[in-house]
Amino acid sequence: MTPTERPIHRVLLVDDDDAIREMMTVTLQHKAFEVVAAANVTDALRLIATQSFDALITDLHMPNPGDGFTVITAMRHSQPAALTLLISGYPDVQGAMAAIMLEADEILVKPFEVGKLAELLNEKMSLRKPVARAVKQTVAEILQRCVTSVVEDWLARAKLSTELNHLRLSDDQRTGHLPKLVEDLIVRLSKSCATPKDDDAIHSVAAVAHGRLRYLQGYTPAMLVHESRILQVTLFGTLQNNLNFLDFSLLLPDVMTIADEVDAQLTQSMDSYMNTMRRPSAA
Repeated sequence: MTPTERPIHRVLLVDDDDAIREMMTVTLQHKAFEVVAAANVTDALRLIATQSFDALITDLHMPNPGDGFTVITAMRHSQPAALTLLISGYPDVQGAMAAIMLEADEILVKPFEVGKLAELLNEKMSLRKPVARAVKQTVAEILQRCVTSVVEDWLARAKLSTELNHLRLSDDQRTGHLPKLVEDLIVRLSKSCATPKDDDAIHSVAAVAHGRLRYLQGYTPAMLVHESRILQVTLFGTLQNNLNFLDFSLLLPDVMTIADEVDAQLTQSMDSYMNTMRRPSAA
């Protein structure tokens, strides 16, 4: 590259207006930008998850109010080094100021000179400081790293539940086999071909033992279901707290697998609970 040449920057352009999207694409390409265009939020999120960009330009309404916020949030979490520009009509300016909270770098108010867009991009990029990129992790890797905090968060939530808290139990008794149940979930997520199917559910010795323990502790079936729901909420909360590390291309199937595995564990625990309950009468 000669001293006068500029690096080619990749721009993701998101707008549901075909004419505006085409005009902006041609203008930026004429100024030596590589432009990838998307007509809706779904396509934009897919591109963010699978490709790398130096900048994002997105309309605010596409067509729903605030759609642009969704795109900016995804870009910020997935590619924090990318420049983000939000386009808003005059009546939307006040609402668009919320984009500052999402760390949007610039708000462009309609109408604006499309010809000056390239100059603005170059100026902003030249002033932008490098951002350390977070190493992306799978859901299994995040949960493995956060097993201790998952158990602690679950315990804190369980202690706040009036449905569960009427039993006097120590922390270890209340936690039961939860750490091993989370480990079983991580094992299933770590499978190279993990899929959210019932026949992929792991036979969990811990889930069976957990159901037996809960019966002996005086749990009701409704309490078993309630603590399982708390586990799902805790797991998804852990992912929410680690969005910067998440590999979004794997997120949806892994979330489905989490839901299926937690349900499968609950089924095994419930079967064990009922079998334990029947034994005294059978004897």
